[in-house]
Amino acid sequence: MKEYSQKRKQRKGVALIIVIVVLAFLLSVGLMLITVTSTGKKISGNVRAQGEAFNAAEAGFDTGWIAVEESFANNEWTSFEGHYLTQPTGIDLPYHENYFRKKTDIQILNMLDPDGDGTPDYQNVIFYKQPYIQDENGNLDPRYTYTAFLIDDEAGVLESGGSSDPSDALMVCIGTAGTGDDMNTGRLEIGLAVELQGVSQSD
Repeated sequence: MKEYSQKRKQRKGVALIIVIVVLAFLLSVGLMLITVTSTGKKISGNVRAQGEAFNAAEAGFDTGWIAVEESFANNEWTSFEGHYLTQPTGIDLPYHENYFRKKTDIQILNMLDPDGDGTPDYQNVIFYKQPYIQDENGNLDPRYTYTAFLIDDEAGVLESGGSSDPSDALMVCIGTAGTGDDMNTGRLEIGLAVELQGVSQSD
């Protein structure tokens, strides 16, 4: 009888351990599901915001290209020479620490407007944080903007004694979606070329 009683107690002890293990497993699975669900929402939100930023960059290119075409059509420009962004110092030079490809989009925006007044401190910025989407009240929404400027893709060659081709340029467009710490950015770099004095150039 004593043996039966001891075995019964042992079984109860084993059963209790099994119940605890099962509960711990279910708790960990539940916590994992909660984490995955909340992370999934964040990821989908980030993907959407990233898409909005690239849409803004595309809008910047479309509008910037129209502005460039009009400048050539109106004979205001005869080449890209004099219209490249060369300041802040080194933004167009691959070996310089300020080279635009060594900087994040936000760093570039801050470099162009160091005092933060919403206006670029340097010439030859085609657009700077230009809003383009209207909100529900019909006002331009400052959360969605684009910035566009031209870079001489041969500027580094010029510095080493080479020659630059004024018939081509690199248009850089930075789109933003959101503000402050929630801002997402997207960047496009697109080569442009024009025909000069009957010489055909490909885009």
